[in-house]
Amino acid sequence: MAEIKDPENTIIMELKDGRVVIELLPDIAPKHCERMKELARAGAYDNVVFHRVIDGFMAQSGDVKHGNAEKDFDLRRAGTGGSDLPDLPAEFSGIPHDRGTLGAARSQNPNSANSQFFINFSDNHFLNRQYTVYGRVIEGMEFVDNITRGEPPASPDRMISVKVAADA
Repeated sequence: MAEIKDPENTIIMELKDGRVVIELLPDIAPKHCERMKELARAGAYDNVVFHRVIDGFMAQSGDVKHGNAEKDFDLRRAGTGGSDLPDLPAEFSGIPHDRGTLGAARSQNPNSANSQFFINFSDNHFLNRQYTVYGRVIEGMEFVDNITRGEPPASPDRMISVKVAADA
């Protein structure tokens, strides 16, 4: 098991196969880290599906508006929404999009990230300095690797719960 050094900046995500621990990078992307913690503490990520999962690339989730598998779920709209909070400014850095890093999903506008994120299955350096990196998986990447593939998957996997480690 990974050592949790900073519980206030660590996310515990429960998936169907097990626990994924994500270390946030508040020194690199403070606004994105705060947003993830705010939404996690509100329970907004609980039961939200992985609506875009591309083998060898990444798994995307976090559409808190259309992606909740238990309420108002519409697979055709999953991935088109965010939260009721304002979009975030880009916080691009030199941190590479390596396997296991957490990136902010956005539209073509660099300042449009909101609640959606992706976890890289492999090193995706073509994304460097174009998408905000704000965390990395430090435990449970094998469970991320097991997420059902598809755009969208016919039967999408979901985040059962997402919590800040300090609150767990």
